[in-house]
Amino acid sequence: QVQLVESGGGLVQPGGSLRLSCAASGFTFTTYAMSWYRRAPGKERELVARITNPGGSPNYANSVKGRFTISRDNAKNTVYLQMNSLKPEDTAVYYCYAGHYYYAKNYWGKGTQVTVSS
Repeated sequence: QVQLVESGGGLVQPGGSLRLSCAASGFTFTTYAMSWYRRAPGKERELVARITNPGGSPNYANSVKGRFTISRDNAKNTVYLQMNSLKPEDTAVYYCYAGHYYYAKNYWGKGTQVTVSS
C-alpha cells in the first residue's frame, strides 16, 4: 500500500521557519523524483520544489528560491522541505508528490496546512 504522509505544518509568524517532512512507503523510493506542491486559497496548485536522487540539482519556484530547501534521505524514504523567511503569501496546503523517473506512475500525499500570519 502506497503512502505519502506529510507532517510539520502549522501556524508561524512572518519571517519564521518550518520544516516539512514526507514519509514514503509502499514503493521503491529511489526510482522516484520527489516534489513539493502547494495550493493557496483561490489559486492553482503550483510546484514549489523538486529533487531527484542525491547529486542532482533541485529545482525551485522563483517565489521560494533562496528561502526554501528541498532534500531527501533515501535511507529513511523521506523528503524534506526547509522553509525559512516565511511570508504570508506562503500560506497554503503543501503536498508531497512522487513521480517515477521513467513510467507514468505518481502518488500524492494528503497535504499539510502551512499558515503564515501574525
